[in-house]
Amino acid sequence: MLKKTPLGQVLGLGSAKAGTEHWWHQRVTAIAGIPLVIFLVIYLLVHRGASRAEITESMHNPIVAILMGLTIANLAWHMRLGLQVVIEDYVHTYQTKYALLLLNTFFAVVMAVAALYAILKMSIGL
Repeated sequence: MLKKTPLGQVLGLGSAKAGTEHWWHQRVTAIAGIPLVIFLVIYLLVHRGASRAEITESMHNPIVAILMGLTIANLAWHMRLGLQVVIEDYVHTYQTKYALLLLNTFFAVVMAVAALYAILKMSIGL
């Protein structure tokens, strides 16, 4: 049987102090991603073959722009969390692991910011 420290019992953390929280974040982003990806797929099917002007016009709808932004943010965060687990599990040298974790976060943030900028530019015409 695994013994927990009093602080660990109160916070509900395992031995790594963040494993449970990370696990929950992955599950929450996965569940939140289901309706968001369904929205994205439907949006792409409806606008298949549409011109850039038609896509830009559809992004003027605030609901579409917000859902698209939430989809991008959720997918980027979920991707970052999943790749973090792979790096932590399979990269064994400290320096390489640290560098890859930084690169993983940097990549996810840059991709999310670039996509959110594009959505914002199309939705309000920046």
